[in-house]
Amino acid sequence: MDKLTPERRSEVMSRVKGTHTTPELRVRRALHAMGYRFRLHRKDLPGKPDIVLPKHRLCLFVHGCFWHQHEGCKRATFPETNREFWAKKFEQNRSRDDSITSALIEQGWRVCVIWECRTKDENTLSAAITGCFVRTEPARDFAVVRCGGRLGVNHGSC
Repeated sequence: MDKLTPERRSEVMSRVKGTHTTPELRVRRALHAMGYRFRLHRKDLPGKPDIVLPKHRLCLFVHGCFWHQHEGCKRATFPETNREFWAKKFEQNRSRDDSITSALIEQGWRVCVIWECRTKDENTLSAAITGCFVRTEPARDFAVVRCGGRLGVNHGSC
């Protein structure tokens, strides 16, 4: 049972940011400290990737574990109330993520997802970022793997 009234829950949810989130800022700071330069939210690319490294033909998405249902993550909870709404919402998010990933790969971009839970520890974040760069194949041939049934790049543990 939700502890908040429907009005209060609506107010809280309406304040959830889509860009410049804390996990995204952590990734940006780490990339900058590693010497990488990047662009943010390029509107000319499918899905407006959170971070784009044109020199590396790499698009990074920083996904919230709740909103994108990071499989196996304790933050990927499923709300008890209005379950039908949430099931539909999460499935739409997954479907959109997969479509965007496929479209970017078709355009010759490499796509990497960094999960919110991986941004809390500097070493874990550095390893996730490094994992995005270690691939040496041309962008068009970049392997798409499924991590817990999701398109993306596997960074070791899913």
